[in-house]
Amino acid sequence: MIQDYTPRLKERYHSEIIAELTEKFGYKSSMRVPKLTKIVLSQGVGDAVADKKLIENAAADLSRIAGQKAITTLSKKDISNFKLRKGMPIGTKVTLRGDKMYHFLDRLLSVSLPRTRDFRGINPKGFDGFGNFNLGIKEHIIFPEIDIDKVNKILGMDITFVTNAKSDEEAKALLDAFGFPFIKK
Repeated sequence: MIQDYTPRLKERYHSEIIAELTEKFGYKSSMRVPKLTKIVLSQGVGDAVADKKLIENAAADLSRIAGQKAITTLSKKDISNFKLRKGMPIGTKVTLRGDKMYHFLDRLLSVSLPRTRDFRGINPKGFDGFGNFNLGIKEHIIFPEIDIDKVNKILGMDITFVTNAKSDEEAKALLDAFGFPFIKK
């Protein structure tokens, strides 16, 4: 028998965050309240031009981190200075939605970010003007799913939090409510 299970942050969103944001911004309907629609994890592996094994290892690591299979991104054009040809693998990415997105967000905020060396908080300058937030991570080994002994090359990654908020202010309030450790100005 499979029990119904909802992720902790999803439950928190429906029970607390909707009411909190409705009160703060004065929404007439709960459907107006911004929500997190997807999280995109991506890694650029520029050195994969010379070594094909790097892209396979990066995709395997990203799949382990996300809990979902990563896809390989291919170059769109030739760049002779970088010895790059159209169609060569140069990165990996994963798009998380639904329960997997909330599981990843919970692990990121409660386990991975505190493991970052010299962590003082997240810089709130990563908003794009459309209610989305971009976060860069220098080392992918902060995630507990990665076995440090088996990593040949430490890679960085970009994490994009896509919301349906109309402004950066609303998106920041949403992410604050989820517990993002933003640096106070």
